[in-house]
Amino acid sequence: MAYTIAVAGKGGTGKTTIAGFLVDYLVEKGLKPVLAVDADPNSNLNQVLGVDVETTLGRIREEISIKNRDGNLPGGMTKAEYINFKLQQAIIEGKGYDLLVMGRPEGPGCYCFANGLLREATDRLSDSYSFMVIDNEAGLEHLSRRTTKKVDLMFAVSECSKRGIDAAARVKELIEELKLDVRELYLIVNRVPATGLTEDIRETIDKYGLKLAGTVPLDDSIFDYDNRGIPLVQLPKDTPAVRALRRIFDEILNFWRDAYGL
Repeated sequence: MAYTIAVAGKGGTGKTTIAGFLVDYLVEKGLKPVLAVDADPNSNLNQVLGVDVETTLGRIREEISIKNRDGNLPGGMTKAEYINFKLQQAIIEGKGYDLLVMGRPEGPGCYCFANGLLREATDRLSDSYSFMVIDNEAGLEHLSRRTTKKVDLMFAVSECSKRGIDAAARVKELIEELKLDVRELYLIVNRVPATGLTEDIRETIDKYGLKLAGTVPLDDSIFDYDNRGIPLVQLPKDTPAVRALRRIFDEILNFWRDAYGL
C-alpha cells in the first residue's frame, strides 16, 4: 500500500502549491513512484507541476453515463470493465510521478459518481506506488465524502490569521466526528510575515491542540511565477518558501522513518 499524504484547507491558503512541492520533493528524494491526485473539482495541481491534462474523472463520468444510458458501451465490456479501461487512460505521466485529476462533471448532476470513481481509482492504484499525495477539495466536504479509505498523514494548511487557524481546527474536529482513518494531522501556516506568528495565533493553535509542523514565509517569487504562468516546482530550491517547506518535509519524513519504518 502507498503511504497516503493528504493536503487539506480552505480555498486560497496555498494547499495546492504545497501539494505540488511535496510531490516534487518526494520524487527528488527518490521516494517514487508517486501518484499525485488532484481531488479538487477546480483542478490546478497540474499547473503547479507543469503538465497538461487531457482527461479528468469528471469527463469520464459524463462519457460513461451517456454510453450506459444509450446502450453504447463497447461490445463485450461490462460497465465495470469500461470504467477500469477509462481510468487507465486518465493517468497522466510526469517525471517520477503520475497524476490523476478529478475535474468537474461537464453535465448536470452531483459529484457522487465522480467521487466514486476517485475512490475506486485510488484504492486500485495504491499498491502500484510508494506514495500517494492528495490535493483535497477546498472546504471540508471531501472529508465527509470519504474520498480515500485511509490517510497516513494529513497537512491542514492555513493562512496566517486566527480565522485560518479556526478553519484548520474544523478539519481536526471533522476527522474526529466522522471517525476517519487519519493516522497523523499536522498544521502548516502559510504566508507568514517576517515578524512571524503572533502570540494570539500561537495561543489559538495551542487551544485547538493542533500539531504545528512549521511555517512558510510570504514569498514574492511564488506570486511572480504564478503571474507569469511558470510551474511553481521550477522555483529555485533556495527561495524562502521552498526552503521552509523542504525543512518541514525533512523533519516529518525523518520522524516517520524512525517511528513507522518508512
